Amino acid sequence: MIKALGEKVPQVNEDSFVAENAMIIGDVTLGRGASVWYGSVLRGDTGPISIGDMTNIQDLTLVHVSMGGLTTIGRNVSIGHRCTIHGCTIMDDTLVGMDSTILDKAVIGRFCIIGAGSLVTKGTVVPDKEVWVGRPARFLRKCEDKDIEYILHAAEHYKEFTAMHKGDAK
Repeated sequence: MIKALGEKVPQVNEDSFVAENAMIIGDVTLGRGASVWYGSVLRGDTGPISIGDMTNIQDLTLVHVSMGGLTTIGRNVSIGHRCTIHGCTIMDDTLVGMDSTILDKAVIGRFCIIGAGSLVTKGTVVPDKEVWVGRPARFLRKCEDKDIEYILHAAEHYKEFTAMHKGDAK
């Protein structure tokens, strides 16, 4: 469901996919080819949410923002199932593992992996090309070429899923 909230009307690119039971509410912008999967909620009531081109927000994920803040997710980002993304910035080409939480004013760099079940606490800055894991999340190691390939493959894989679920599969 795509729902305006007062004068705040979601801007959903025509090439995007929004599952029929996902909710896009208020000040939300979805880029070209972005996908929002079953049971997810993007609630732009207290500030804007921006989702970049080709980014996938997987099933049962909540994206929200603190009063007066914003949530920005870049291009080619994969947000795993059942995540909470709140008032933070996630740069391009990054993967957030299933059941992770990213809190207010955290910044996740480009080509990063946040391991499944991780908690990135308020104000944490994750530099480009790093893997962080744990509750709270801590630096594990630098990303290797195989990690970057995995990140890009995950985003590409969801493009295929989008085509299948939109009925565009060949």
